[in-house]
Amino acid sequence: MNIFHRMTLTAASLCLAITSAYALDGDAEAGEQAAAMCVACHQSDGSGMNIPGGESWPSIAGLNAEYLYKQKIDVVDQSRNSPTMMPFLSMLDDQQYKDVAVYYSQLPAKQGAFDPEATEEELAHGKKLATEGDWDRYIVPCSSCHGPDNLGAGKSFPRLAGQHAGYIADQLHAWQSGKRNNDPQHLMLAIAERLNEQDIRAVSQWLSRQPAK
Repeated sequence: MNIFHRMTLTAASLCLAITSAYALDGDAEAGEQAAAMCVACHQSDGSGMNIPGGESWPSIAGLNAEYLYKQKIDVVDQSRNSPTMMPFLSMLDDQQYKDVAVYYSQLPAKQGAFDPEATEEELAHGKKLATEGDWDRYIVPCSSCHGPDNLGAGKSFPRLAGQHAGYIADQLHAWQSGKRNNDPQHLMLAIAERLNEQDIRAVSQWLSRQPAK
């Protein structure tokens, strides 16, 4: 077994160790009502929105409820910088946000947006990064933590497959710049800081084209 395979297995083992989930105490029916203020960005079906060249709001339908709730906690304590979300969070109490998280988690996953002009070369590079990684630069594949087919794993690693390409790219930039610091064991920081702009575009475009299921 070469060093890269050992590194990949180590990362996978670490990710597995921190994906244990607990049952979030939320009510989906109540969450549907409380989610009225979320629809402007995330839409009533949780599909989110992507503005080319502008802000991208994630598709949150079908994401793990514990993960969704944790993002609220992280925005409030500022380990995740999100000026857009902060005003809306003040409108919901903690139980209401748990309800909203459970509601969106039970909706069918929605396919995100991508750039139809991405080249085959870009997509091939993105697939390699997402599924095999890059040994020469110590980049482990996304699927090591985000699960088979990058469909998510537990409360710490959300689904990437079918997410808006613009949102994936935005978050990789956020980890690079320090605007996000809410990943377990700084795993995302360690990977994001090794990616260049071509890597970010390629992996974002490839992941966004994968079935959200």
